[in-house]
Amino acid sequence: MTAVATPATATTTATIAVSGSAGTRALLAAGAVSAPLWSVVSLAQAATRAGFDLTRHPLSALSTGSPGWLQIANFVVAGALTVAGSVGLRRVMRGAAGGRWAPRLVLVNGLGMIAAGLMVMDPADGFPLGTPAGAPGELTWHSYGHMAAGSIAFTALIAACLVLGRHFARDGRRGRAAASRVAGTALLLGNGWAMSGAAGGSLTLAGGAITAMLWVSVVAAGFRHAL
Repeated sequence: MTAVATPATATTTATIAVSGSAGTRALLAAGAVSAPLWSVVSLAQAATRAGFDLTRHPLSALSTGSPGWLQIANFVVAGALTVAGSVGLRRVMRGAAGGRWAPRLVLVNGLGMIAAGLMVMDPADGFPLGTPAGAPGELTWHSYGHMAAGSIAFTALIAACLVLGRHFARDGRRGRAAASRVAGTALLLGNGWAMSGAAGGSLTLAGGAITAMLWVSVVAAGFRHAL
């Protein structure tokens, strides 16, 4: 009986292992496409929507106006893909340096993106067309919610990049460690410049956010390729 059961058991174990690997690859693929998708959709709108100026308007402003549904969906879909990617990262990084916190921080970033998409900022500074110049006189609750969600998402993303830097440094991959730290620092500085109210702040914020997001997608793609 034992001799007959052993091949079946081995086959079942192999099937489970292959299935688990396939599932993890799918989750990592979701993380790998999240940032490119969000970046392309956002920048395409920034280049084509009348009245939008990336040096004055944050990419979140694309959620306002009648075509705003596209950017709302962009935030929600990319956030959901990021959440899925965080699950894949948790599986492949388990037991490694940063293997607990990097996936958790990426998860928070994804949830923050979803929340920021659902809570739309107020029209401001001439966008959409017809909106008075300058900041709105009074902010709505969903505009405050958008800013809070964005702050949480950015903070988590910065921290995730720095934790990934520690992970790769411990693993002896100095290039990836440096790239992780550069990506996190780019967002930290870009967001800081924007928060200071300096000229071109929305541009530096967009550049920093896209840099950090793309790096996390690159990391997810790298882990998927290694499976």
